[in-house]
Amino acid sequence: MPGMDSSRKVLLLGSGFVTRPTAELLSESGITVTVACRHIDASKKLTEGLKNAHPICLDVTDEVALVSPAMMELDKEAKEAGITVLNEIGLDPGIDHLYAVKAIDEVHKAGGKILSFLSYCGGLVGYHSALVKIHMSAKYFGVLLALRNSASYYKDGKVENVSSTELMGTAKPYFIYPGYAFVAYPNRDSTDYRERYDIPEAKTVIRGTLRFQGFPEFVKTLVDAGFLSEEPRDFLNAEESTKPLSWKEATAKILKSTSDDEKDLIWAISSKTKFASTAEKERIISGLRWIGLFSEDKITSRGNPLDTLCATLEEKMQYEAGERDLVMLQHKFEIENADGTTKTMTSTLVETGAPFRTKGWSAMAKLVGVPCAVGVKMVLDGRISEKGILAPVNERLAAPLRKELCDKHGIYMKEKVVV
Repeated sequence: MPGMDSSRKVLLLGSGFVTRPTAELLSESGITVTVACRHIDASKKLTEGLKNAHPICLDVTDEVALVSPAMMELDKEAKEAGITVLNEIGLDPGIDHLYAVKAIDEVHKAGGKILSFLSYCGGLVGYHSALVKIHMSAKYFGVLLALRNSASYYKDGKVENVSSTELMGTAKPYFIYPGYAFVAYPNRDSTDYRERYDIPEAKTVIRGTLRFQGFPEFVKTLVDAGFLSEEPRDFLNAEESTKPLSWKEATAKILKSTSDDEKDLIWAISSKTKFASTAEKERIISGLRWIGLFSEDKITSRGNPLDTLCATLEEKMQYEAGERDLVMLQHKFEIENADGTTKTMTSTLVETGAPFRTKGWSAMAKLVGVPCAVGVKMVLDGRISEKGILAPVNERLAAPLRKELCDKHGIYMKEKVVV
C-alpha cells in the first residue's frame, strides 16, 4: 500500500449509502480523507477500519452534483483560480457518459451518423427480493422526489414535453434481457444532450429511468392521491400537532375524507385515480395496505405528505439480510453508416451487489463510489489537469477514466450490434 501522503487531502461531504467505496479507495491510496456529515456518529461509522480517514461534524445544505447553468456561471472563476471541478462522475451521470461519447466518437470518425440515442438506467431491488411484491423498487427520498419532475426530449425530430403528473403514464415495457420485466420512462430534460454529446443529427434523444413493471401504476396512485406533495400541512407538523396521528388518520386528512375507515379511504383513493382493472386495483391497494397507510401505526411527522411517507418507507423498505440490489444501464444507438446502411448497437452494464449485511458493496455504491474515487485520484495526480467546470462528455476526459475503471476495477459497458 502506498505510504500516506500528507500533501494529498480529500474532504468527503456526506456519509450516505454510496460513499464507502470512495472513502476506501482513496484511503487505500494513501490519501488523507476527512469525512464530514451533519451527525458525527455517521461520519465515525463510515471511517471505521480506514487508516487515513478522519470523521468531523459539518452541516452543508447546498450541494450540486450536476453541471447546471448556475454552476457553469462559475466556470470562468474556476479557471482563473486554477481549480478543477469535476462533476457527473458517478453512475448516471458518469459511467453512462463514458460509453455514450465513446460510441458516438467512433461512429463520427467512421463517417457515420447517430439517428437515435436512448439511454435508460435503473437502481433496483434484486429481482428475487420480497420487496418486489408491491413493485416498489425504490426506497429513497431523492427517487420519489424525482418522480415529480417533468421531462423533455427529442422524438422524431420534435421536442416533446411531459408534465410530472403525466410522467408515470408514459412508462412503456422495455426489453433488455430475458427474465427482466422492465418499464422505461423519460427523466428530466434530455434536449441539451444533442449539444453535449455533439449529435445534432439525432432525431430522437431520450435519457430515462428503468423500473420493474407495476412500479409506475403504483407511484401514479401515490401522486394522484396527494402522498407525494411537498406542500406543508399543519397536521403533519410535529411541533404543532398535539399528538402523533395514526396513518389512517393522516391518510384521511391527505385525501380530505371525512372517515378514516379503510373502506372509505379506498373509495376516496379510487375517486382520485384510475385503475386499469380490478386486479390492478387490488394489487395497488394491497401495496398501500402493506406500507401501512390504512393502519393504526403512528406516523413520523415531517411537515408534508412526501417527507412523512418517506419516513415510513425508510423503515419498511430496508434491505433484509441476504438481499441484493441490481443496477441496469443500457444505451441504444440507431446508426447510419457512411455507406448509407443502418444498424442498431447497444452498450449495456448489469451489476448485482453483494448480499446485504456482508462486507461487500452494493451495486449502486460500487458504481457511484468507485468512479468518484477514480476521478478524484486522477485530478490529484495530474492525469486530469484541465481547469474549470468539467464533466466527462468528451473523449479527452472520458477515455482515461473509462480505461482506469475497466482495467483496475472491472467496471465497463459491453457493446453489441443487435441489428
